[in-house]
Amino acid sequence: MSVRDFFKVKQRRAAGDNGNADRGIMVFENTSEVIQAENSLKREGWEIRVMGPPPEIQTGCDLVIEFPLIEELNILRMLEKEGNPPPEVVPATSPLLQPVGLFHIKDFGEYLMVRAANMKLTVEKSTGNIVNVSGGGCPDVPYLAYKMVGQTLDDAPSPREIGHTLCGYALQLAFEEAQRQCSR
Repeated sequence: MSVRDFFKVKQRRAAGDNGNADRGIMVFENTSEVIQAENSLKREGWEIRVMGPPPEIQTGCDLVIEFPLIEELNILRMLEKEGNPPPEVVPATSPLLQPVGLFHIKDFGEYLMVRAANMKLTVEKSTGNIVNVSGGGCPDVPYLAYKMVGQTLDDAPSPREIGHTLCGYALQLAFEEAQRQCSR
């Protein structure tokens, strides 16, 4: 069953549900395509969010892009023009079809741990020092940890600049969220 067929079945079952009908999700073949589409869409000012896929369609290290459904045609035209159209686009009309948030934040008193997808970044709150990077299964995780642990959030390299995998992308999200949390 294709992703589109799966969503059609779920939509029929959820008829009458008050889901999030004004949002849709774009499903891509791989993470690189998601990151490329995210960059393009944000550059053009679209209000989008990269999220985890609904559990029903998750196949591994997946990401989807949530977008305003009313803008579907314009967004698809732009992505088509850039050579990166998503193979599947579906409305998120049921709670079962909602993308999954990527962030989980745990306050340990002196330390703050931010998890984005499968990557965790732990920071000493008083100094902003990165004390741990963990998670994921990508080959660049040890390198990312080596380059970041012991640095402050202000001085550490951006994971997106030195990482090249889904784990690096997720760590970038955790890094940015830790910066937001610690600047409060």
